[in-house]
Amino acid sequence: MNKWFFLLLMVFVACKPSQQKSAQTAIDSRPNIIVIVADDHGKDAIGIYGNSVIKTPGIDRLGHTGTRFTRAFCTTASCSASRSVILSGMQNHANGQYGHSHDFHHFSSFENIRSLPVRLEEAGYRTGQIGKYHVSPESVYHFQERFEADSRSPVVMANTVEDFIKADEQQPFFLYFCFSDPHRGGGFAEELPYQPDRFGNRPGSYPGVTEVTYSPDEVIVPPFLPNTPETRAEIAQYYQSVSRLDQGVSRLLDILQESGKFDNTLVMYISDNGMAFPGAKTTLYEAGMQLPCIIKMPGQTAESVSDAMISWTDITPTLVDIAKAPLDSAIQGISLVDHLTNGTPLERTAVYASHTFHEITMYYPMRVVRGERYKLIMNLASGLEYPFSTDLYESKTWQSIKSRNLSKIGGKDISSFLHRPEFELYDIQTDPWETTNLADNLQYSELLSSMKVSLKQFQENTGDPWIYKWTYE
Repeated sequence: MNKWFFLLLMVFVACKPSQQKSAQTAIDSRPNIIVIVADDHGKDAIGIYGNSVIKTPGIDRLGHTGTRFTRAFCTTASCSASRSVILSGMQNHANGQYGHSHDFHHFSSFENIRSLPVRLEEAGYRTGQIGKYHVSPESVYHFQERFEADSRSPVVMANTVEDFIKADEQQPFFLYFCFSDPHRGGGFAEELPYQPDRFGNRPGSYPGVTEVTYSPDEVIVPPFLPNTPETRAEIAQYYQSVSRLDQGVSRLLDILQESGKFDNTLVMYISDNGMAFPGAKTTLYEAGMQLPCIIKMPGQTAESVSDAMISWTDITPTLVDIAKAPLDSAIQGISLVDHLTNGTPLERTAVYASHTFHEITMYYPMRVVRGERYKLIMNLASGLEYPFSTDLYESKTWQSIKSRNLSKIGGKDISSFLHRPEFELYDIQTDPWETTNLADNLQYSELLSSMKVSLKQFQENTGDPWIYKWTYE
């Protein structure tokens, strides 16, 4: 009897490494993940989203092999807060990152938050990050490798992570690749007419980048902005910055294809919030929160378009799901994997947004429910004049409104832009640029009441401290 027992034991031990290797191989076959995040890039400035002037062959190339979402929404139009949502799957009032993490602003997420990179590392992924980080604490948003490169120099950024992508490792990788373009910055171009913000552009461009410039006469001014020479001059610089980052996208895709890993990699392109112009960034109007989102799934080769309503809270659960890691109730978004792979419709008729701070000096909390047709904005500080972020107030676009004594910004009265009522209700179908507030129109009183109930329920479900405002006042 003992003889047979030992023989069986030897067979078991001999087979066990093979079984472990087989299991390991199954884990290794999971897709790689690359999330590309632009800084202040709206849908307005991408070729594949309909802009016939701007040159974005890299993003367009990704779009031609991926799924382009036409109704994708951030939850807050401010850099740090939005990135915390991207990396946690939680509204920023739930993860604690109410505003900017850097300098004296000093906002940070709660220590007990389990972020996307931590979840993926626990699931066996190699994790790497390059470019704009802008969240804290590092212990929550931890990456195994953090690469250094000028986040305005997109081709150098891509080259810096080439070895990480091409590494012959057993593990799949997650790369978080974040530009600082097309954020404002670099001072004003005093040598140009109307001295626009440079948007990071500089004489001589950046290594590996072919400079693409635009005439202010050819740019497309979105309807929510004033069509002034100053605005056009700034949009031209904004376009140039977008075309620069686009070359980083192209180089990154080239590296991925050279590595032989393109087919088995999920690649996502998004932005943290809308363009850095008044009426977009730091607001929860459509220009601030409806953003580009392109997702190329593993094995996908054909372009598709989805009009499903998705939220940046969906990014973490989608990537955790594709990594075959467990989801939990802390995540407030939903996985898009079935929708992306099988076309399964999303059972969602509304998305929600939560903005509280931008800079520490820019307190203006808003809560939003955005339905299929109607949108309700609750301005919790409606008694205060709307505060500007520093760069938007100093922008030549806003200053041109003041110097030219304009009464409107796009189709919206300046007075209503600065002095907002407690509730703003818009019919997005007939009024896409949100110029006519229906909240005081008795014809919409029943709709207003039902959307208030939906908004309050959202606050309850997500643990929003600002819910007390419903009873306090």
